[in-house]
Amino acid sequence: MAITKSYRRNRIKMRIRKIVSGTPETPRMSVFRSNVHMYVQLIDDTTGRTLVAASTKDKDFPAAKQTKIEQSAVLGKIVAEKAIKAGITKVAFDRNGYLYHGRVKSLAEAAREGGLIF
Repeated sequence: MAITKSYRRNRIKMRIRKIVSGTPETPRMSVFRSNVHMYVQLIDDTTGRTLVAASTKDKDFPAAKQTKIEQSAVLGKIVAEKAIKAGITKVAFDRNGYLYHGRVKSLAEAAREGGLIF
């Protein structure tokens, strides 16, 4: 059986999720990237609630012409602002099976600059 990209990503995702979980004090920062957009959620896994969410499809996201890496950096700053406003400073980063490279890395670094600790 040939290993597809989605099968490989799912295996890595399950390996990460065995270790990373969110609590009310340190929620899990889950990242999903599609070909066009990017989505971030801060999730409390004990209750199964999303505490903060942001994406590049939101109405408050700036609609300037940018590359996808620049968009993810802006998204990281936005989610950091929303989290700090909600009283969250520490998070557990869940890259969701994606490599820590490119858009995922840009988002994580911008969130750190915005004040999140992980």
